[in-house]
Amino acid sequence: MAKVKITETVLRDSHQSLVATRMTTEEMLPILEKMDAIGYHSLEAWGGATFDSCMRFLNEDPWERLRKIRDKVKNTKLQMLFRGQNILGYRHYADDVVEYFVQKSIANGIDILRIFDALNDPRNLKTAINATKKEGGHVQAAISYTTGPVYDTEYYTKYARQLEEMGADSICIKDMAGLLKPYDAYDLVKAIKETVKVPIQLHTHYTAGVASMTLIKAIEAGVDVVDTAISPMAMGTSQPPTEPLVASLAGTEYDTGLDLAKLDEISKHFMPLREKYMESGLLDPKVLKVDVNALLYQVPGGMLSNLVSQLKQAGKSDKFIEVLEEVPRVRADAGYPPLVTPSSQIVGTQAVFNVIMGERYKNVTKEFKGLVRGEYGKSPMPIKPEFQKQIIGDAKPITYRPADDLKPELEELREKVKPWAIQDEDVLSYALFEQVATKFFEWRKNQQYGIDADHADAENKIHTV
Repeated sequence: MAKVKITETVLRDSHQSLVATRMTTEEMLPILEKMDAIGYHSLEAWGGATFDSCMRFLNEDPWERLRKIRDKVKNTKLQMLFRGQNILGYRHYADDVVEYFVQKSIANGIDILRIFDALNDPRNLKTAINATKKEGGHVQAAISYTTGPVYDTEYYTKYARQLEEMGADSICIKDMAGLLKPYDAYDLVKAIKETVKVPIQLHTHYTAGVASMTLIKAIEAGVDVVDTAISPMAMGTSQPPTEPLVASLAGTEYDTGLDLAKLDEISKHFMPLREKYMESGLLDPKVLKVDVNALLYQVPGGMLSNLVSQLKQAGKSDKFIEVLEEVPRVRADAGYPPLVTPSSQIVGTQAVFNVIMGERYKNVTKEFKGLVRGEYGKSPMPIKPEFQKQIIGDAKPITYRPADDLKPELEELREKVKPWAIQDEDVLSYALFEQVATKFFEWRKNQQYGIDADHADAENKIHTV
C-alpha cells in the first residue's frame, strides 16, 4: 500500500467554509514557503468562491493572488475548483470563455483543475476537460456525492468510468455536504478503485461530525489522496484537521511521511488569524458545531446559513424546520440533483418560497424553472412530465447540452471591458461577475490616481456559497 497523500485546503475551501472566503492574500503569503516545504500532494489555493470574494469584499485581483501564491510555492502543485461549464459563476458560459479561462488559469500557475458539475452531467464537463488536456494541466474530474434513490454504487462507478474515458487524470469523490459515512466510503472507494485505473481522491466536510472517520475508512479501502485543513481552520463546515490524521497514520502502512513539528509551524501561523476572525464575527461559532441534520436533510453547511438568512430577511425564522423538511421534497420533484452550487441555492430558495407562501410552487423562481426545464443539464432522475409542465408551462424542455445554445462570447466581452482592462485576464473577471468586476476595476483605477474610493463592505456583509 502506497503512502497516503494530502491536499491542504486552508488557502481555499477551508476559509470559504468557515469565514465566507475572507482570508486575504497578505494573510497567506508569509507562510507559503513553509507550506511548500511540507510535502503536500497539492495546495488547494484558488477557484470556488475565492474569485468572486477577492473582488467583491477584499479589493483584490484574483489573478494577482494566484500569481503571488505561485511565486512563493515552487515545489508543490497548486489546485483549483472549477464548476465545469459554469466556470466559477452561476450560469453556463460559451465554450470559448471556458477554454480561455482554463488557458489563463494554467498560464498563471494552476497545475490541477478539479472540475465538477452540480448535476453530474458529463456533457457539462467536456469543454473544460478537453481544454485542460490541451494546456497540459492535470484533469481531476469530480463526482458530486450525495444520497437518494438513484445514488447507488453502480451509479458512481458508471460515472467514474465515464470520467476516466473522457480523459480524467484522477477522480475526486466530492462530498460537499459531509454526507459520506465511514463504511459507505470504504465500499465506494473500493468499488471505484476496481473500476478505474486513475488515482482516487476524497474531499469531504466535517459538518455532520463523521469526516475524520470517513477518511480513515477510505484510506483503508485504498484512496490515494485526501483533503484536510490545518487544525485552526478545520472542522465545522470545513475539512477534517490535517495533524490528527497525520499522527493517526504515522508508523502504519499508510504513513503520510509528513512531519508534525513542521505542521505545527503552519498551525501557529493560522491560529492568530482564527482568533482575529472570531473577534470580528466573521467566524461564527455556529459553523463550528457538529450538525447531524446534514445527514437527515442532505443540506450542505453553506446552504444552511443561506436558508437562515433568507428566513430572517422575510421575518419567518420560526419556519426553519419546515423549510428543512421541504428541501428534500423539492429536490425529489426536481429529479434529485446533488445539492451543490448552484443547485443548492436553487432548491433551497424554492423550498423557502413554498413554505412562506403557504402553497407549494405558487411562486416559482426563474432559476427553479430553468433547473426543471433542463437549462443546467440533465437531472440524475427523470422529472415527472406533469410536474415539468406545471413548472415550465409550454416552454420546450432542453434535452441536449445546454451550452450548445450559446454563441461565442469572448470577442464581444473584450470590447465591453476595454475601458478598464489592464491585463488579458480582466475580460474573464468581467465575463463571470460583470457588476462586481466593474466596481473593482473602477476602484483599481482610482487607486492608481490616489483616490480613496473603497467600495468594499467586508465586515458587515457575508457572502455565502
